[in-house]
Amino acid sequence: MKTILKRARAETPCFFKKLRNIAATSAAIAGSLLAAPIVLPAAITTAAGYIVAAGSVAGIVSQLTVKNVRKLKNQNPKNGGGYGKRSQL
Repeated sequence: MKTILKRARAETPCFFKKLRNIAATSAAIAGSLLAAPIVLPAAITTAAGYIVAAGSVAGIVSQLTVKNVRKLKNQNPKNGGGYGKRSQL
């Protein structure tokens, strides 16, 4: 669990930031289609459900992608986690 939190706080590469934003936007649009107060065709409702699931997974995976894995592994929890600092070994 600590590793996941470290990865979520670490710097994300530029491509994955863009992918995360696109995934979140598509999931939000599909979620609004699912929550619409009008009756939509079954194909649209089914596709929107799949888009919400795929967008959510893509957003989570994109956020947990780390730019520098070595820096993440060398962080020393005794000095505050080493975020933005050079860790001491």
